[in-house]
Amino acid sequence: MSEYIVELEGVGKSFAGIRALDDVSLRLKSGEVLALLGENGAGKSTLMKILGGIYTRDAGTLRVFGEEIDEMTPKRAKELGIAVIHQELNMCTHLTVAENIFLGRELLRSGMLDDREMNIRAAEVLSRLNIDIAPDTAVGTLPISKQQMVEIAKALSTNARILVMDEPTSALTSKEINDLFHIIRSLRDQGCGIVYISHRLEELQHIVDRVTILRDGKYIATTRFGDTTMAEIISNMVGREIKEKFPRVEAPLGRTILRVKGLNAGRQVRDVGFELREGEIVGVAGLMGAGRTEMTRALFGADPKDGGEILLDDHPLRIEKPMDAIEAGIVLVPEDRKKDGLCTKLSIRENVALPNLDILKGLLSTVNSGGERKMVERTVKNLSIRLSNAEQNADSLSGGNQQKLVVGKWLARDFRVALFDEPTRGIDVAAKAEIYHLMNDLKMRGLGVLFISSEMPEILGIADRIIVMCDGRVTGEFPAGTATQEKILEYATRFEDKLGLAAGD
Repeated sequence: MSEYIVELEGVGKSFAGIRALDDVSLRLKSGEVLALLGENGAGKSTLMKILGGIYTRDAGTLRVFGEEIDEMTPKRAKELGIAVIHQELNMCTHLTVAENIFLGRELLRSGMLDDREMNIRAAEVLSRLNIDIAPDTAVGTLPISKQQMVEIAKALSTNARILVMDEPTSALTSKEINDLFHIIRSLRDQGCGIVYISHRLEELQHIVDRVTILRDGKYIATTRFGDTTMAEIISNMVGREIKEKFPRVEAPLGRTILRVKGLNAGRQVRDVGFELREGEIVGVAGLMGAGRTEMTRALFGADPKDGGEILLDDHPLRIEKPMDAIEAGIVLVPEDRKKDGLCTKLSIRENVALPNLDILKGLLSTVNSGGERKMVERTVKNLSIRLSNAEQNADSLSGGNQQKLVVGKWLARDFRVALFDEPTRGIDVAAKAEIYHLMNDLKMRGLGVLFISSEMPEILGIADRIIVMCDGRVTGEFPAGTATQEKILEYATRFEDKLGLAAGD
């Protein structure tokens, strides 16, 4: 009998004439964590969707526990003990946590849903992950990080023997990541085989046994993690050496572009103030729930403000909706690209054109099709977006190319300030480098960039100046050259003494 519990050999898959996988092989052992690595668009998620029965392969063989599977379906995969945690969350937000965990295999009692038993069992799974969420909580009320943990809990509740994790930590806090790694090591010790996909290469040393690398839909190499270096892994992934992880450029500082004074918005943005100058990248650091995303949404007009001033080039702005911000020269690359940054069921062409209809207006208020075509072609070329044609839906792009599209639609118009909220989340090392170079290019053009990231090395490596938020307020500010991770964490944990305030102290 083979030592492998999963064997994919010579797998091929095409979409609309585009070869996504070409003669790809992967083998997984019982009781190991296999990292599946590659750039966005390398074919990782496609290969795992074939294993999970979501896609059918065009060529190649699939064996699970030594049994050759002619046609894999999601139902058959579940019967074989395969569970896939997909990169893009697939939750029913109107249902409770317990209902999502047991979706498709609901517990019944006398022909009715047994909500009590589902809540009890869901609580047990959540407890294993150290997640403090009530099972009867509506998923739609949870932040992305908690929704991600519910997705993981759902997979673990099936007692899977083969577990695929596609970017499971992209929205998690440091503590949640540590808790997840503890669970992964425990599952591995119990004989579970785990395929782990992540662009956070620094995570691999904590959990990974072997590494399989894909590039451009082709198999490149498999090696023991201990027998390779990070530089070799990156070189195999991108086909070239990336010499500088965080490329920094110097640009002359100009006058202040953006002034924010006493900004208040809901419970998570309170009396926030800062300045942004021409030719400057300002990083915003803080822990989950610090109010960073809420601040950018309020600045962009996506969320209502309760008070405060926003001045652009010393002119007060009245921003009540996103179009007010766009027309003034402020654009936003949001944290959740699929929910807030793209219309995934529309074409690439339509996504580029949609926020720019005011400058594409032709005769009789119709869209100037020639101008639209040139705008799309320029966007695709400048950002090297990989696509078959501009009429394909945005959701057919890889995560990295989707992020480029979110950024690219703004580059088609003039603006003064770009707000980037977690722009490198869930994209590969090469795509990250392209985003960094893009921000540097904006900086060299004398624009202002406000950059939110939960990865402290990224903030330290790219930002010229760092402001730190905690509990909805700005608690610290310093030049990047004087900043350290320890100093950022110190200011990021300066929580307001709510008990003292309540007592009138």
